[in-house]
Amino acid sequence: MLDNLTRRTFMKGLAATGLAGALGSRLAVAADEPLGIALVVPSPVGDVGWAHALAAGLDPIKAAYGDKVKVTVIENIPEGPDADRIMNKTVADGNKFLIAGSFGYQNGALQIARRNPGVTVLHASGFQVAPNFSPFAAKYFQGTYLLGMAAAALSKTGKLGSVSAFAIPELITSINAFTLGAQAVKPDIEVSVVWVNSWFDPAKEQEAAKALIAQKCDVIFSNAQDTPSVIAACEEAGVYAFNLNSSMKKYAPKTYLGCVATDWSPFFKASVDAHLAGTFKGANAFLGVADKVVEVVDWNPDIPADTMARIEEVGTKIADGSFSPFTGPITKADGNEGVASGKTMADAEIIAMNWHVKGVTTPLPK
Repeated sequence: MLDNLTRRTFMKGLAATGLAGALGSRLAVAADEPLGIALVVPSPVGDVGWAHALAAGLDPIKAAYGDKVKVTVIENIPEGPDADRIMNKTVADGNKFLIAGSFGYQNGALQIARRNPGVTVLHASGFQVAPNFSPFAAKYFQGTYLLGMAAAALSKTGKLGSVSAFAIPELITSINAFTLGAQAVKPDIEVSVVWVNSWFDPAKEQEAAKALIAQKCDVIFSNAQDTPSVIAACEEAGVYAFNLNSSMKKYAPKTYLGCVATDWSPFFKASVDAHLAGTFKGANAFLGVADKVVEVVDWNPDIPADTMARIEEVGTKIADGSFSPFTGPITKADGNEGVASGKTMADAEIIAMNWHVKGVTTPLPK
């Protein structure tokens, strides 16, 4: 069973019932009632993007458990007080499994977990861990490295670009790996970044793409946009582009370079199984190709055959763990050593990355 709610309709219900009253009078959910699963996301659940991929990750759970689960998706919820109130109300309404689908939900979601030990909380892109609270993130960098190789092979200007949402480690690592992959093909290639500081702003995203194209960037990385604005603008300009989370090929049938797709269903299903079995233990879930969460799809046929063969070879090594994009020597954008020769960054270091590699020409926002 699936209910899709917008911020407006959910807030009306919140005002009508009163959160304090709901918290004070809510009875325990009977053991034979379905498990309430609530997904809260910062943007609309459309046909593409981050929110779409998260919602799609719940489909196998509905298929497996049927009427034993009730899934509610609450979309377009900005980070901040609204998100905290809405997440609290989902728990007050009896949901015992909460997926907080944005980095900025972290503090509110963590407090919910601490106050409600019987509730399991999954939090997107964060770093805090508690017994019933697991952050989860994708190793996008495993895919963006490969697409960087393809981008370099197709680039005529030696300039690549990225329209990026927020300067958080998950997106910084994606840009860095994209740059390193490109430099593995063309060492002098450069990457410019426009930070739009939004998860969902189609007009701003499109203008950012056009600005990068005006700077002669001829391959654009749409880094965590929930709309096809960047992809469509690039198609119109005849510039290659790729994105994260779900395929946007239908919006750019000619210049779509590919997609670093995410399938959250293995992680979501395992977490629900553990919750129902009473065995859930909070842990930092950093998931990639080997976990069947990350996969590059929709490769453009324009990629030269020799480059594609090399990409497949590197992709196999990433999948079996014999190669990491973040193996030194790696130099930071400021010229200092980022990773020593022969050293490979640990997951904990990658999750905390707050610097750009040499070749990224745009400073990180302060």
